[in-house]
Amino acid sequence: MAEAYIVDALRSPTGKRRGSLAAMHGADLGAHVIKALVERNAIPADEYDDVIFGCVDTIGALAGDIARTAWLAAGMPLTVPGTTVDRQCGSSQQAIHFAAQAVMSGTQGVVLAGGVQTMSSIPISSAMLAGQPLGFTTPFAESRGWRARFGDAPVNQFYAAQRIADHWSISRDEMEAFALESHRRALHAIAEGRFAREVVAVPGMLDMDETARASTLEKMASLAPVDPDYPKITPAVSSSTCDASAAVLVVSEAALKRYGLTPRARIHHLSVRADDPIWHLTAPISATEHALKRCGMRLHDIDLVEINEAFASVVMAWLKETGYPHERTNVNGGAIALGHPLGASGAKLMTTLLHELERSGGRFGLQTMCEGGGQANVTIIERLL
Repeated sequence: MAEAYIVDALRSPTGKRRGSLAAMHGADLGAHVIKALVERNAIPADEYDDVIFGCVDTIGALAGDIARTAWLAAGMPLTVPGTTVDRQCGSSQQAIHFAAQAVMSGTQGVVLAGGVQTMSSIPISSAMLAGQPLGFTTPFAESRGWRARFGDAPVNQFYAAQRIADHWSISRDEMEAFALESHRRALHAIAEGRFAREVVAVPGMLDMDETARASTLEKMASLAPVDPDYPKITPAVSSSTCDASAAVLVVSEAALKRYGLTPRARIHHLSVRADDPIWHLTAPISATEHALKRCGMRLHDIDLVEINEAFASVVMAWLKETGYPHERTNVNGGAIALGHPLGASGAKLMTTLLHELERSGGRFGLQTMCEGGGQANVTIIERLL
């Protein structure tokens, strides 16, 4: 099978909800990274085969096929198409998978994959249309088939995060310590300039991520739970809502030669698996096992892992089950500190993973994340530079 290569990856800074990027239209935020990526690489814009963007809840400013709209808002050629993917939180990781699969199949040679989410303007999940509050959304609750299979069991991320914490015997104190470390790592990475090469500043608005903060265990302990039924789950141990975009350039070997490009990484493996939708957030565990088995690797072959910190309990359970060292997981902080811009998170994590492999000299990096419906993508890349 043909190989798929990553030539470049960029992301916007992450703006906190109602923060510096709040007034930026979703198409313009997506266009920001698209324009930067195209201008940095020696491929004529009209020779891109496709633009695949992840986005969750494509309503309001994010409606109307945001991949295509963002490409056009960037001033790019009319002839290049775009399509938008929604695999919930894994949307832009799936966009990268689709781009790689198109290249591996030989049907396309140059694909821009990424994602965008403006959570300041579209802050909650699609079941907001049913008037439900954040996290407690079940847009399919009236489905006869669903109810026949799952009854009235809650499809609720906070319920799932609490259930995971209870099942894996993870205390609130332990999760708060984990969250504090996420902020510490993120602030350290920002201070050291580790994100400088991957972040494209938005002039006059935001130069660098603004979501990480110098919290304390005392402050975290003072926060009330998101709901009395879930006493361990507070905003401190949950990912923060934010605004961001990211994009990854995926090309074929023929395109490398045609345009004189140097590949930075090779897609070594990609897969997606699913688990119980009521548990909702546990699929990264089984998906990681499946991915390693499929490609004949062991976890100790992996130098770095990026796993989305939707909630502290999700990552902590994954660490307990896999035995992978926390010291090599989310080394520059995770979504608790750096934000989880839903449809952009997959490409955002891939961008950080690529740059950190280059900075640290690691060879293999693995990315995974929990996704709505009890799903999880896994991508393994091999650094080539």
